[in-house]
Amino acid sequence: MKTTSLALPVIVILILGSFPILPAAAQVQAGGVSLPGDPSWFAGEGLKQGDLFSYSMCHVDYKECAEFEMDMWIKGDKKIGTEDKWLVEVVVYDGNKIIKGEMELGKFAPEPSGGSDNLGVYRGAFKSSIAWLSAFANGYDETGQDGPKKFSAKSWGKIANIGGEQIIPTAIEKVTVPAGTFDTVLISWKTGGAKSKVWVVDDFPFPIKAQTYTHVSEGIPPPEYRFTLLEYKENIQQSPFTKIVSTEDIQSAAGCQQHYDLVSVKKPTKNFNYQIHVFYGPEDPVEGCEMQWLIKFISKYDDTEFLNQVKFDLFVVDNNLKPLRSIAQDEGRQFLYSPSGQAQIDMIIKEPPGIAHYVIWVYGLAPEHIVPSTSADYLEIDIPITSSKDSSSTGDTTNIPDWIKKNAGWWADGSIDDNSFVQGIQYLIKEGIIKIQQTAQDSGSGSSEPESWFG
Repeated sequence: MKTTSLALPVIVILILGSFPILPAAAQVQAGGVSLPGDPSWFAGEGLKQGDLFSYSMCHVDYKECAEFEMDMWIKGDKKIGTEDKWLVEVVVYDGNKIIKGEMELGKFAPEPSGGSDNLGVYRGAFKSSIAWLSAFANGYDETGQDGPKKFSAKSWGKIANIGGEQIIPTAIEKVTVPAGTFDTVLISWKTGGAKSKVWVVDDFPFPIKAQTYTHVSEGIPPPEYRFTLLEYKENIQQSPFTKIVSTEDIQSAAGCQQHYDLVSVKKPTKNFNYQIHVFYGPEDPVEGCEMQWLIKFISKYDDTEFLNQVKFDLFVVDNNLKPLRSIAQDEGRQFLYSPSGQAQIDMIIKEPPGIAHYVIWVYGLAPEHIVPSTSADYLEIDIPITSSKDSSSTGDTTNIPDWIKKNAGWWADGSIDDNSFVQGIQYLIKEGIIKIQQTAQDSGSGSSEPESWFG
């Protein structure tokens, strides 16, 4: 009796202290979870023609985890040599830009191996985030080291480049994302002082959510990638992207310059708190066209030393330094952030013809969720904006953009109906892409509440 009474409390304490509370159908262990039937999973499992996925995502290699939306429709099979692959139509919504193209995915591991050049950076982000677990769980081998992995396995493998950290099925969690509520298995690993997490669903091709961190030896680990499933549909037989027009096509039709050199400007900020090296292009930007900025935040003492954890914004201001436009707010963010001190900004010029006053405003240096203790400062760059009417040729009707020809072809062969074709033409006229004598474009500069930006 004494032995029983002493042992029982110890057992109870161990159970409550070691195991999370889970559904009756499953148990969690240190490295591995138990599910009925002991199922396995691999990236791409169950992927099929007609699947439509929409993800909100980011990756550290693209603008240091600036968010964009990536929609993917599995169009069908494509033969590449002797290998069958999935041909995937893709639309990316990146700030004010729409990018359309295709990519090819392997059937045993859904890693992109080819596709449209304009999707290169987004394809890389997809490979290193949504498809990343295919390096550990894929469809190549049912019995060997590669192949599907059981959720009950103690480990799915090690990440060699961060000291052999284990990829571990950790727990069963019910997770709600915009696409719905799912019973998931949490896959996790340690990254420096943080735990990276990816949530997967049995028999579903891709994870539905992730929050991961880069490996650092000290300090707060910055995000490596994150994503969330926004929408999932099955059995979509016709391309859902037919009527979507890319920004590249619109700008090409409007006569925007596609290839240009960047102008270099290197100056200290107004109060000499920071030094900024800016590259922008084209040299003569056109209203309604795209403009690119590459910004490097540099120590005022050393040209070779980049500042880090920079909170900043790119404003358009009037002659009195009153903000008219915030690029951060255009992207739905409170401010722009660069952990490394280098940033790339792609924007559509909404400013009217004349001199536009662009201001790179540095709020200070601090981790993303901490108020900076360093001083705010700014650099103003004045750039002449050209009218789209002045930059485009007149009277030349022979240079019809390819995408207009495609729309006409789709209409001719019955792929789109008369109403859709007419709506397309009306859109082109409204936007000034097809010009009926003269059209006026809204400058879209607008105004805002500046006191909350520069205060």
